[in-house]
Amino acid sequence: MNTSKTVIAVENISLFIGKNKILHEISMEFEEGKIYGVIGRNGSGKTMLMKCICGFIPVTKGRIVVERQVVGRDVDFPKDIRFILETPGFIPYYSGYRNLKNLAKLNRKIGKEEIESALEVVGLKEKAKLSVRKYSLGMKQRLGLAQAIMENPKILILDEPMNGLDKEGVVQMREYLLRLKEKGTTILLASHSAEDIAVLCDDTYELEHGKIVARGIDSTR
Repeated sequence: MNTSKTVIAVENISLFIGKNKILHEISMEFEEGKIYGVIGRNGSGKTMLMKCICGFIPVTKGRIVVERQVVGRDVDFPKDIRFILETPGFIPYYSGYRNLKNLAKLNRKIGKEEIESALEVVGLKEKAKLSVRKYSLGMKQRLGLAQAIMENPKILILDEPMNGLDKEGVVQMREYLLRLKEKGTTILLASHSAEDIAVLCDDTYELEHGKIVARGIDSTR
């Protein structure tokens, strides 16, 4: 008996920006407790697709359903999604901890313990009091990951989350994402790394010029 639960359904969506068709009749399903790779070259439509799922860009045709709610109709921004899209932005003269503390105040779901735990997971515990303007690119990426995971979301959308991480950081992040998967988190991962996809993903969708051109792990080879 199949007891898997679909948490995100992308139903025949298209996206126009001006006269340019960015996404072409895309349909996908993402199940609870699995990691999905969304792969393709720069300009293939990966980031735009993720922005549509998060509710940042309304689709022109079709619909996206997250946790039984239609994005843009029932909810503007799905509440159980956390994400890293492009380069994370923080207040540079605040410490890493203070940035996360201010963000945590928006939802009032977590406190000091959860923030510190997220910082420890991404390897920033010792740098938590340092102002973000002194962070390297890799440290800023780690802080973005801490922000994404600190509230223990049901869905994580990560666009090139390993950018700027050293080898040890990549290994640690892979291990953490696999632990989240075991707890039932659904993860969408855009990555140029075939190794990331092979190690982490249960399934993949490959995009090219805004169209799905392949499905399955073998499409990365």
